[in-house]
Amino acid sequence: MRRTALIVAAALAVAFPAAAVETLTVRMNQSAPVRLSAPARDVVIGNPAIADVNVLDGRSLVVLGKSYGVTNLLVMDQAGRLILNRQIVVSGPEPGISFYRGGELRSYACGERCERISGDETQASAAPESAATP
Repeated sequence: MRRTALIVAAALAVAFPAAAVETLTVRMNQSAPVRLSAPARDVVIGNPAIADVNVLDGRSLVVLGKSYGVTNLLVMDQAGRLILNRQIVVSGPEPGISFYRGGELRSYACGERCERISGDETQASAAPESAATP
C-alpha cells in the first residue's frame, strides 16, 4: 500500500509540476504596490531584514525594499488559503555615480543627464556642478 502511494505521489509531481512563483523586484529604499485577488487575513514576509510589507487595506499592500537580497511574501485569506506567494528581489538603487573630492562625498543620479543628489553628507556649493568635471 505504501509503495502504491509513493508511485501515485511521484506521478502527480511529474504531471503537475510546482507552479512558478512570480517575482517582484523592488529597489532598495523604494516601495512597490501589490494588489490582491481576495481580502487578506495574514501577511508574512520571509526575511524582514530584506523587505517589509505594509497593509493598506484588505486588498492592497506595499512592499518596501530594505536591504539587498531575496525573500518571499505569503498572503492568506480568511479561510487560511494561500492567495499570494511571491518572491521578492531587492536590488540596488538607481544607477548613479558617487566619488570623493577634497574630502567631500558627491553623489549623482544619472538618467539622460547626471544631477547632484541632495542630502549628501556635505553641503552642495552654490554654483551648479557637472558630473563630467569632478
